Amino acid sequence: MYPNLYYAVKDIFGLNWNFLRFVNSFGFFVALSFIGAAVTLSWELKRKERQGLLQSKEVTIIVGKPASFAELLTNFLLGFIFGYKFIGLLLSNSNPKEYIFSSQGNLAIGLLLGFVLAGVKWWEKNKQKLPKPEERKIRIWPHDRVGDIAIYAALFGFLGAKIFDVLENPQDFFQSIKDVQEGRQDAASLIFSGLTFYGGLICAALAIWYYAKKNNIGFWQLNDAAAPGLMLAYGLGRIGCHVSGDGDWGIINSNFISSPDGKIMQATPEQFQQALQSNQFFYNKQFGSLDAVHHLSVKPFWGLPNWMFGYNYPHNVINEGVNFPNCQGDYCSFLPIPVFPTPLYEIVMCLILFFVIWSVRKKFKVPGFLFAFYLIVNGIERFFIEKIRVNAKYDIFGFHPTQAEIISSLLVITGILLFFFLNKKNKGAVTPSADI
Repeated sequence: MYPNLYYAVKDIFGLNWNFLRFVNSFGFFVALSFIGAAVTLSWELKRKERQGLLQSKEVTIIVGKPASFAELLTNFLLGFIFGYKFIGLLLSNSNPKEYIFSSQGNLAIGLLLGFVLAGVKWWEKNKQKLPKPEERKIRIWPHDRVGDIAIYAALFGFLGAKIFDVLENPQDFFQSIKDVQEGRQDAASLIFSGLTFYGGLICAALAIWYYAKKNNIGFWQLNDAAAPGLMLAYGLGRIGCHVSGDGDWGIINSNFISSPDGKIMQATPEQFQQALQSNQFFYNKQFGSLDAVHHLSVKPFWGLPNWMFGYNYPHNVINEGVNFPNCQGDYCSFLPIPVFPTPLYEIVMCLILFFVIWSVRKKFKVPGFLFAFYLIVNGIERFFIEKIRVNAKYDIFGFHPTQAEIISSLLVITGILLFFFLNKKNKGAVTPSADI
């Protein structure tokens, strides 16, 4: 496992670049997922604009004005923060986590970069300055707004992911607050750990619906354009989950156990029970009792390696499990009994589904059909993966679904209903050719 890029670069290339400790592996792949989604969204919006399915909007801007004090101050502050903290981190040997969330920084570099960015803004505005500023009307196309859409999705997606995680695991959230107060956990991990994908999807969708309505962008056309990128982003984000070992793994595969030095070995039922007893403190804390431990025994097949069926997430980012012998510092843990690597399964399934959605995107003629198709396949994928994932369960009339099972089922139902609703709504409507 690579909790941050420092460990990946050191392991793969043998380079000891200390500043990469700050680049969290999960965050890195989340950033890639947003970039991938933004690129595919831009491509699809441009294609729909060429088809005449999306139109531009005329807006009025003022050109020829010199840089305002607010613009200069904003650029200075951005440059100062980046130079003071991030470039200062590159030049420092301090612990990255402690450095970033402390008052430490490089004052000289911060001031220099702040004045440079403020000067660049002044020069750009001064070059365009007119004797008399004037109003001009320009056309903004939907693809020009991809940056704004990505920001809305990121902010509200993160907010929704955190809110839904708190609703699903309130006891963990309050325990984390207590750990922060007592110094066992830092505030950053409280904020950025424990994020629920579907919460992010729902809140981001509401925010983008508002943005599309405000800027006269066809809502269903926008949803169709976003559908491939949403699936791609999910798959790329799951790479971050798997690489970092953030706890989004499956239930125990009782066909395996971990050796004291962290190697994965196939086990008999007796050896599994012995391993469970030997680590009862860890599993009692996690499940309440050994009888409540979720597990399933599946042996490797088709010649696939053991780690595809049972993985112990060595050096995971959340320090879950037992420690490697003679390992000191952070990220010394591995799971005493391997689990199903469900993030790996989702990476494969979601990337396949991305190519499926991408290949059929021109075949749907009714606006919203592609998005409905995305909801259905996404919901089915997540519903079945939940069967071997560790998640909190609700008690609803004798049923015990997880939050993700409930939402994924609703997504499938919503997708099916959308097919009927949109088909009825658009019956007889002429849609431009989708082969462009």
